[in-house]
Amino acid sequence: MEFVTLNNGIKMPKLGYGVYQIDAAETEQCVLDAISVGYRSIDTAQAYNNEEAVGNAIEKCGVARDDLFITTKVWISNAGYEKAKASIEESLKKLKTEYIDLLLIHQPFNDYYGTYRAMEEAYKAGYIRAIGVSNFYPDRLIDLCQFVEVKPAVNQVETHVFQQQEKAHEIMKKYGVQHESWGPFAEGRKDFFNNPVLNEIGKKYDKSAAQVALRFLLQSDVVVIPKSTHKERIIQNFDVFDFTLSTEDMAAIKPLDEGESLFFSHYDPETVEFLTGLGK
Repeated sequence: MEFVTLNNGIKMPKLGYGVYQIDAAETEQCVLDAISVGYRSIDTAQAYNNEEAVGNAIEKCGVARDDLFITTKVWISNAGYEKAKASIEESLKKLKTEYIDLLLIHQPFNDYYGTYRAMEEAYKAGYIRAIGVSNFYPDRLIDLCQFVEVKPAVNQVETHVFQQQEKAHEIMKKYGVQHESWGPFAEGRKDFFNNPVLNEIGKKYDKSAAQVALRFLLQSDVVVIPKSTHKERIIQNFDVFDFTLSTEDMAAIKPLDEGESLFFSHYDPETVEFLTGLGK
């Protein structure tokens, strides 16, 4: 496994396993499968409703807690200092752990400054090893970085070959924030797995389009957390450290970038109304 060093010196695996949209009944076995394959970074969230299943897997996996890197996220409905503080304690209990490796604000809505203060407090107390954000566009990220005491270590945003986030990446780099991808396969949109550019490059290395896409992000200094419920694909997604894309390969993938989300925009009023509605 390869690692990145976050802005507070903590090492984070470059490749992790995400459990978004995995039913709680399946999550425990999926996480156990991922850990057995070699994954050590697991990404969950309060809003996924499967923290307890992740906690069960952590307890049963047989891997020392210090060798795991567990991420969770504070949801919009738990925003604000008091609610966030209580939700962090609840997440610790559900995950059956004395500390969380990385805690993120899930969405930049409601009182996220109050949420961040609670996270800073937990960080200083040793319950959290690193804190950061998710879905923060450059304007929100800059605002936060300018005024908080503990700089965010990570920003997890939609990132894949069709939305490479080059401008956002440069802002993150400027402020010392590690870029992390959610949706590295664009959830299969735009016929992702049959993309001719990715598949043609894959033939050179005997790799799939998915593996090429992950490799592209890794070589672009982006942490990835692919998700699958099928063990053979979990294995395949982990098998991306035995080849390197050439400069020509990277250049061929760059033009796939359309520069906009395939899912939602926080600048769209209807999207904001929908997401903030989930926080009530």
